[in-house]
Amino acid sequence: MSKKETQAISRRKALSAVGAAGVASAATLAAPAVHAASTIKWRMQTYAGPALAAHVIKPAIDSFNKVAGDRMQIELFFADQLVPTGELFRAMQKGTIDAVQSDDDSMASPTEVTVFGGYFPFASRYSLDVPVLFNQYGLNEIWDAEYSKVGVKHLSAGAWDPCHFATKDPINSLADLKGKRVFTFPTAGRFLTQFGVVPVTLPWEDIEVAVQTGELDGIAWSGITEDYTVGWAKVTDYFLTNNISGAWAGSFFANMDRYNELPDDLKELLKLAMDSSHYYRQWWYWGGEASLRVYGKDMKLTSIPDAEWAQVESAAVKFWDEIAAESPTKKKVVDIFKKYNADMTKAGRPYRYG
Repeated sequence: MSKKETQAISRRKALSAVGAAGVASAATLAAPAVHAASTIKWRMQTYAGPALAAHVIKPAIDSFNKVAGDRMQIELFFADQLVPTGELFRAMQKGTIDAVQSDDDSMASPTEVTVFGGYFPFASRYSLDVPVLFNQYGLNEIWDAEYSKVGVKHLSAGAWDPCHFATKDPINSLADLKGKRVFTFPTAGRFLTQFGVVPVTLPWEDIEVAVQTGELDGIAWSGITEDYTVGWAKVTDYFLTNNISGAWAGSFFANMDRYNELPDDLKELLKLAMDSSHYYRQWWYWGGEASLRVYGKDMKLTSIPDAEWAQVESAAVKFWDEIAAESPTKKKVVDIFKKYNADMTKAGRPYRYG
């Protein structure tokens, strides 16, 4: 082979190499577009309206989306945007919604633990009681088993604010509660009927107007932080300092199939986002409840004397036993509540006073 032929062959090889490199480079440049087209997309609906969701969920989801980038994005919807809150469980179970932030009670989940979601009377005194009950006293395992039976993944439980009455008229005794039409949670309403409270169920966004028009006499759905955040403090004049529960117990849930499809690192990122949400609420509510009692201008504080309020606490113990008698699973949960509260009482200050 002549020198000229050798040079021609070498040149063709070089051009082929350049062409191959070009194809590889083009493929590399095109990769993000291909990746973006396969982005995992979830739709999550929260129980909270926009003003409240800005604190209890949106920061965590925004962080998740920022870190997950092209790999996964969660589109967040507020209370009743896609489906009514009472239909959240069914929609998630069917896959219409991929994930939910709610309590079991409000979304009407068909499980043995539904009654304990939201505000189970006097199950907790402080917000830290809820994560300890789930992570150290065995509630996580019970919730996981119950939701696995119905095709839903229980992801993570956490605490919100305590449950107080916000009313148009002052409440200074148990007698003042009689006949009051109050927006509250299903189980809390069931418990409060024995004191003459009339539970009312309405869409979340209708509550403010219902108080203004007189359809409602009050609200037992939150603590004072939410009363101010969502505008209820502007339409109710009084805040009762006695509460029927120290913290709302809520959770993140997901459609089981959709959750199982996630790669392990995205599952871990989702866990971190939920932990971030739980932590945010711990300090936001704890500080807000105290600050607004001291500095809030829209609501006057009232109290029912401790000796009289003890009747409500005694009634809660009987209510627990009624619930425990309904099924072995419910009894198991109630037994955990009893053991936990007994342990906290023995531990003494600051865990329990008196």
